[in-house]
Amino acid sequence: MPSQANCALPAGFQLDRYRIERQLSLGGFSIVYLAYDTDGTPVAIKEYLPNSLALRKQGEIEPQVPDDNLPAFRYGMKCFFEEGRSLARLMHPNVVRVLNFFRANSTVYMVMQFERGRTLHEYIQRHRGQVSERFIRNIFIRLLNGLREVHSHKLLHLDIKPSNIYLRADGTPVLLDFGAARQTLAQEQAMLKPMYTPGFASPEHYADRERLGPWSDIYSVGASMHACIAGSAPPRSDERVKKEVFLPLVKAYPGKYSTQLLELVDWCLMLDPLQRPQSVYTLQKELGQKPSHVESEPQSRFGSFLSKIKSSIGKG
Repeated sequence: MPSQANCALPAGFQLDRYRIERQLSLGGFSIVYLAYDTDGTPVAIKEYLPNSLALRKQGEIEPQVPDDNLPAFRYGMKCFFEEGRSLARLMHPNVVRVLNFFRANSTVYMVMQFERGRTLHEYIQRHRGQVSERFIRNIFIRLLNGLREVHSHKLLHLDIKPSNIYLRADGTPVLLDFGAARQTLAQEQAMLKPMYTPGFASPEHYADRERLGPWSDIYSVGASMHACIAGSAPPRSDERVKKEVFLPLVKAYPGKYSTQLLELVDWCLMLDPLQRPQSVYTLQKELGQKPSHVESEPQSRFGSFLSKIKSSIGKG
């Protein structure tokens, strides 16, 4: 089935004990709605509806799934449901709170706490070229607190990017929209294209996905910090594997940010998973070492290691 845009549930639709207000976002894997529960509390509801497998036309409630797609659709629904069950056990201020998950209308829904604010992507677009080092460190140190909690539960996010990092009105970050179920569905069903975001996905997102681990999320964190500094994601990692075109930030932005921060981002963006920080704790520890000056920073503890790697790449 060719990809198509699925129609959202109509405004005012009663879904279990939630009333749909409006569609918030539409992606290739799901639709997200703003809804209100019986107490009038706003919630965000994500509906499992991969447009490569199912189609819901205008005025319909249940999706139409061709017989050939039913095994993949049901497997993805199971993955989505299990992801909701796992995320519901997480209670951390820097991770989106899953309040409920249930089956209805021949699919699955995940109910999340509704957050007010804006995405990091929107912040970057508004402050392009003016995102301060202090802001980057403060946001990502707190975000990594949440990611540490995720990893401690043996979970991976697998879709970290600025549009999935939400900044509350008070400035605190929240990690949104996990991509683990999407990755699992794509990995198990050869008929599906992998679902990831070019530029923010690690090389192992594209190939050798048995090598996915915390270091894969760390690559995406590095790419998100790169977007804060450069205004855009680094080159696609699958293209970098074929021919390295990435200019290290330590060379591209000398003087504007501390050498320690630039080297740290470059470290996260190493193509070989074993050459990146292996844990969120390691990354967080380095990010917490705030230099006193942006210019002429002494080489960090991992700087010489990184220089050797870059040197070897240049000779290759």
